Amino acid sequence: MAKLVEQIYGEALFQTAMEEKRLDAFLEETELIQEVLKQNPEWDKLMKHPEISKQEKVEIMKEAFAGRISREMTGFLELILIKERYDRLQAVFRYFTEKVKEEKKIGTAYVTTPTELSEVRRADIQARLLETTHYLAMEMHYAVDPSLIGGMVIRIKDRVVDSSIRTKLADMKRELLQIQLG
Repeated sequence: MAKLVEQIYGEALFQTAMEEKRLDAFLEETELIQEVLKQNPEWDKLMKHPEISKQEKVEIMKEAFAGRISREMTGFLELILIKERYDRLQAVFRYFTEKVKEEKKIGTAYVTTPTELSEVRRADIQARLLETTHYLAMEMHYAVDPSLIGGMVIRIKDRVVDSSIRTKLADMKRELLQIQLG
């Protein structure tokens, strides 16, 4: 059910942004809201407090974001609060952001290597990914995992390309264990 909630509300927000031709503006507003929530942990407690009525929460939200977000986004947040879906707001915004990236053909790649990569190597990997995918731009996230020994692991959405030596050694071990000694 939780997954369904983020899809329903995230899709509604995305469709509204598309209809209004304000995809970038809505994306900026969701980022602003997320930043405000991140910087104010007390806000979360306030919006989840059981003794504060839905209408009071809506008024607090409207006052806090007055002049900072559009009428449509204010209405969306009001709906989230009235329908008691505030606890799923971050997931809704993640879903919306992914939909915007899909629409704009922006991919997100997670690259893990055993050592830190130079800027030249990073640029080369990004260029190769752009050549081999349908994306026009790529958000790159790099991590270091010395246990890979060599090679790299690249993840884009649910697709993983693992060319690490650790995996190759594990595959060889598995194959050797399957050989029948006769």
